[in-house]
Amino acid sequence: MYGYIKGKVTEIESNYIILENNDIGYLVFNANPYSFSINEEYKIYIYQNVKEDELSLYGFKSKEEKELFLKLIDVKGLGPKMALPIIATNNINDVVEAIEKSDVNYLKKFPKIGDKVARQIILDLKGKLIVNENDKIDYNEELIEALEALGYKKQDVKKIIPNVNKEEKIENQIKEALKLLLK
Repeated sequence: MYGYIKGKVTEIESNYIILENNDIGYLVFNANPYSFSINEEYKIYIYQNVKEDELSLYGFKSKEEKELFLKLIDVKGLGPKMALPIIATNNINDVVEAIEKSDVNYLKKFPKIGDKVARQIILDLKGKLIVNENDKIDYNEELIEALEALGYKKQDVKKIIPNVNKEEKIENQIKEALKLLLK
């Protein structure tokens, strides 16, 4: 299994690049091959797909893209070739938002994604995706666990967490969170 390959792009085609590393050219399927430049060096995060009749590499410019791709291919009925165009949006936060909002129409705009597969993506991934690290809310895990122990759902808790003062002691955070949850 590969984590990433660092090398120079020597060829660009419509759905893949050739990434040269130590005089070996790796054919790497990519969502946006034309976002690369020939003879430039890149660090490509790799997923290796192994099937009976095929061994293929899929590459991503960021760990977040790769992580979303891995979650997408775990969805029943969605393979790597169907998941790749979803990553091609260049803004994975939009994809995550569509899944979280159950936006079937947004997901159906991708090739080979019909109503059934779009609903399966939402069913399997809603509530399980993390937005880009820069946009991630700093959740206080201790506070979340305390509120869940009191019987509140994690989704409801995460909605009110940004409104809780993080500078307060945990006891005061819990009181403040309870007030917000009871509104």
